[in-house]
Amino acid sequence: MSAWGVAALLAWLSCCGSALWRYYSNSPNYNIFSTRSAIKLEYEGTSFSEWSVPETCSLQDKRSPTTELRCSAPGIQAIKPIVTGPDEEERYLYVDSSHTCFMWHYRIIPFFENLTHVIIIWVFDPEHANPDELLRNAEEPSRNSMVLSTQLATLGQKPTVYTILRKKVYFPDGNMNDGTWRITVPVTRDDALKEIRGNQVTFQDCFISDTFFLLTSPLLTTPEFPGFLPLSSQTGSQLIPSWNPCVPSLAVVVSDTETYQTNDSFRTWTRIRVPPNILSDDERQSVTRVTLMYDGIYFVIKGILYLKTFHAFKRLGRNENIPDGGIMGVTSRKWCWIKYLLKNKGRRSTMVIWTENEVYLGYTPLEFVRIITTAELKILLKLSPSATLTVHNMEYTGHPLELAVLLNYCITCTVTKNIFIVIYNEDTKQWMFQDFTLDVPIDSFLVARFLFSATPELVLYDKHRIYYCYHNFTLTGVLQTPTENGNLSMLSNESVIHEVFIDYYGNIVVKMENNIIFYFKTSITDAVKLHVWVNSTIRTTFLLSTSGHIYLLYAFDNGTVRPQEYPLKLEAHSIAFKTKDKCPYTAFNNDIGRIFYFLDKGDTLKLWSQLVYPENTGLYTIVELYGPEVLQISRHTEYEIAFGHCTKTLQLTFSQNINYEGVDNYFHLQDKNTGLLLIQLRPSAYSKTCTRAHKVFQMAVGCDIYKYITVKGFSKKGCLQHDFTYVIEKSHLRHQPSQNLKVRYDWEEYGCPLKLRFTEKFQPVIQLFNDDGFIEDVKVNFIVWEIHGRDDYSFNTTMKQSGCLNEAQTWKSMIKLNKHLPLEEVWGPQFL
Repeated sequence: MSAWGVAALLAWLSCCGSALWRYYSNSPNYNIFSTRSAIKLEYEGTSFSEWSVPETCSLQDKRSPTTELRCSAPGIQAIKPIVTGPDEEERYLYVDSSHTCFMWHYRIIPFFENLTHVIIIWVFDPEHANPDELLRNAEEPSRNSMVLSTQLATLGQKPTVYTILRKKVYFPDGNMNDGTWRITVPVTRDDALKEIRGNQVTFQDCFISDTFFLLTSPLLTTPEFPGFLPLSSQTGSQLIPSWNPCVPSLAVVVSDTETYQTNDSFRTWTRIRVPPNILSDDERQSVTRVTLMYDGIYFVIKGILYLKTFHAFKRLGRNENIPDGGIMGVTSRKWCWIKYLLKNKGRRSTMVIWTENEVYLGYTPLEFVRIITTAELKILLKLSPSATLTVHNMEYTGHPLELAVLLNYCITCTVTKNIFIVIYNEDTKQWMFQDFTLDVPIDSFLVARFLFSATPELVLYDKHRIYYCYHNFTLTGVLQTPTENGNLSMLSNESVIHEVFIDYYGNIVVKMENNIIFYFKTSITDAVKLHVWVNSTIRTTFLLSTSGHIYLLYAFDNGTVRPQEYPLKLEAHSIAFKTKDKCPYTAFNNDIGRIFYFLDKGDTLKLWSQLVYPENTGLYTIVELYGPEVLQISRHTEYEIAFGHCTKTLQLTFSQNINYEGVDNYFHLQDKNTGLLLIQLRPSAYSKTCTRAHKVFQMAVGCDIYKYITVKGFSKKGCLQHDFTYVIEKSHLRHQPSQNLKVRYDWEEYGCPLKLRFTEKFQPVIQLFNDDGFIEDVKVNFIVWEIHGRDDYSFNTTMKQSGCLNEAQTWKSMIKLNKHLPLEEVWGPQFL
């Protein structure tokens, strides 16, 4: 449904609510909002007279509640409807003068037989596109788009697909065909975020906007079965969302009428229903928690955990090593970390469930392990034995291997209680008590939302207030507002907080149950109230689209749901213009191209960060690290002042200077200097108008499990594999057996044999690879041994000829020294 279609449905379904007005753009996600754009205005109410717009803007019909606006001059445009009665709020919309006018349209065709996707791409002009192209549903280009794409192709335009995480580049398979390009890309789990870019080619002084999108293996939604019954929350409840952190387009939402699932950000959706006679009517209408996982959807219903898979609906309990009842909640990770380092070779949980006194981690496939009880926590935290300690709530942090437990602590437990926070690391198995205590009424319930940050940072909220904890709990307090001392309910007609939504850019949106929206950013201690966007009578929730943009999902009483793009940046800038809020810097750049770096032994990583700000402001870049102290970091800062602005460039060098030669315990030293760090770069000051507040990435230090070595010249292709055996005479074997040894060649492990002349000397060249391909030839010493025990080989040079001053280690001496070890372990770096 188009933006206008959603607007009409909203107006019809909320005819009795308060008045408000909105605006729309033909460009998906409001990507292009310029002097070339048609801005559609819509007033929802009964007291409309006409529109008030600047002289530089023109209207199709100023007296129509729904009309089209065009502005010939860029800049801030003050727009509002004139009504009978109290004034409507005025918006200050920033209209750009950008030369970016066109966009890429893409259609994806999966091929399961060879695990690839074919992406069909063309160019379209949002101001002259057909409705299917604007909704991203078009199967082929419209006539206008075909002509535009062909014209741009003759000028040298050609799209390429870039992968954001692994830096792969894919080009068109051939020339343009019927106004489209085709690009084939492989199916990958760890490189889903992609971008379509083009050449710097213009047509009528217009460029094409780059397009971000997610591309994963096809994810199926649960089908609807005839005769199945609805699954919902209690009547009058707000929407309960859950989504896959690495594929946010895969989501599930529970309403008080149905449960809905989507794999394309609710462009299409299905209902999740259950077989009859499994749950009572009361149980079917009592969902309190939901979590979407790859193996199914988990529901908490009256303290019991249920799993809905593709073909079944199952009650979980004692057989799965969890309680049969008393489940308070279930949750999963909110941030996507594809790669991470598990130092102790354990495993990472996919979800956590808890009761009042126990915590269980969930693993795939369908395995649960209890990790602690409140009785054990009371001992660990050295709390009074007579005190009451219970689990209040739980949430995964921004760290890929950590989760947080919110604990209730009280002595008398009649009026107030303390909220403690304990963080658990799944790799080290350590519980870390945080320097944070919150005194709240005994009946208060808090929800935690951890930010995308290196150190633990979170916001907590109850019905009326937001509590912030920034910079590893060194900055805490109550989120402030211009009036009412941070009580959001008093600023939203006594409504209560429904949800807090946080994105990767540090934007934090607080939505009240009546759809009033407040806004702030990471490390900001005050919030502003945004313009009213949707009527208070409609239930909504915020989600992320396939392009990474925020959108609102509407759930209607007729059992349907509809998504609608939400222009958060435009709305925030409108309020910032009124409050005169300005970002203290003009640019914050860096060369951090990955979210995961691996620093192996002897490696050095150099990065830079650049901050541009008005002269005499005195800003600088803060570097925050969270994790073990296994790195050396050197810093170098350069300054440049010109035209009233200061450019401050910080150069960082990460390294490890550990001498592993001659140590008593090689593996102990290696383990001591191995670990995972989270690193964050952020400006020393920022505001709600700054587009980019911080940069977060992982640094794994130690042995890279994704690296492997091969011998140059060997390949698993290009030869005919057959049953090949050879015989080693018993006289040539080290242990002098009574019979010859027959050896079958392992084609799967070794590949094609390397052919050499009998008189030709062979010295293996060892090559280093990772999952991205070839890295380098190995230049250090290495050990070679014969795995079957033959000892008839000889050497080309002696130790003296090789320049040894003393007798070096040999296979003979090392075997004699380590008789108790198998052959592959008698010699290695631990004995150097």
